[in-house]
Amino acid sequence: MCGRFVLITDLSVIAEEFEVNDVSVHFSPSRNVSPGQRIPALIRRDNQNMMVTCLWGLIPFWAKDPAIGAKLINARAETVAQKPSFKNAFLQRRCLIPSDG
Repeated sequence: MCGRFVLITDLSVIAEEFEVNDVSVHFSPSRNVSPGQRIPALIRRDNQNMMVTCLWGLIPFWAKDPAIGAKLINARAETVAQKPSFKNAFLQRRCLIPSDG
């Protein structure tokens, strides 16, 4: 994933693959998903896989303006655990973003 991605697979197929019981997320298939858009994400909570909606981007805990989240979408694997913008999220708050490419 760089600046855009494709998600056209039906969410029920993704939910079945990841053993998600409740799919109440609404998302229109798109070949041009961009930062700042609402997207489906898979999380694990209370020992269950869940599908939720989130905004694509990362808002650091110190940000004064949430709009920064649409700009903060890439991290280097070599430094993600050290950079203040990503460290806390990388170590404690993870999710899977389904994508077709």
